[in-house]
Amino acid sequence: MLKANGYDEAIIGQAYVWRDQGQHNVIVYDAEKIREILMKRDDMDSDEAREFIEFNIEGAYVGVDTPIFVWTDDFMPDGLFKQD
Repeated sequence: MLKANGYDEAIIGQAYVWRDQGQHNVIVYDAEKIREILMKRDDMDSDEAREFIEFNIEGAYVGVDTPIFVWTDDFMPDGLFKQD
């Protein structure tokens, strides 16, 4: 599994994903926690940190073991997880 350097405290678990015709175990990160790290460590404001994550971290495909980044506080449309 590949790790995003410097963000161990943002790891929330692991997941299996299908990529390149195979199942791969990858690390899952809390992107909100990464934003907090960037704001504290690199003195970024919230918008700068979000943009940095989206462009430099989420946008970097490094092969089938590329981690997953979850925005835990993002808005979810009503009914997306509707239970009958």
